[in-house]
Amino acid sequence: MAHRLRYFVLMVTYSEGTRAEGRTPAVLLVVEDDKDMRSLLCDELWGEGYQLREASNGDEGRAAVMRAAPDLIVTDLKMPAGGFEYVHRLRRCVPGCPIIVMTAFGDAQTKDEALKNGATAYFDKPVRLSELKATVKQLLQHPGGRPADGLVH
Repeated sequence: MAHRLRYFVLMVTYSEGTRAEGRTPAVLLVVEDDKDMRSLLCDELWGEGYQLREASNGDEGRAAVMRAAPDLIVTDLKMPAGGFEYVHRLRRCVPGCPIIVMTAFGDAQTKDEALKNGATAYFDKPVRLSELKATVKQLLQHPGGRPADGLVH
């Protein structure tokens, strides 16, 4: 009986921790100082089957990256310890990791500067969640590359 129970626990753990393709889910780091926005992003991305880690500012985001590199980063630009230098430091820490930058205070120059400092994709807020999720999926399918479309929203 104990052997069957142990087998059942192992099977449940295995099936919950993998995707249909047999690989573990991608790990996404969401860095956002607005708690409600961070919660919304995490809920939406978790619903897509990703593992999520959270940070509430740039310092926490960099620390999380240093502990374990995620597969993709979604980050706000204007927040405590954020900004272009923050994006540049993230890029140096995880050169192959896609970085999606979002901001409510953007313009054409902000987009150019974010991309120049290492962002892989850029979104103005309010973010269309369907476009964000599609970009995340596309970037995870083509790590290290930029999506053919949908780079700047």
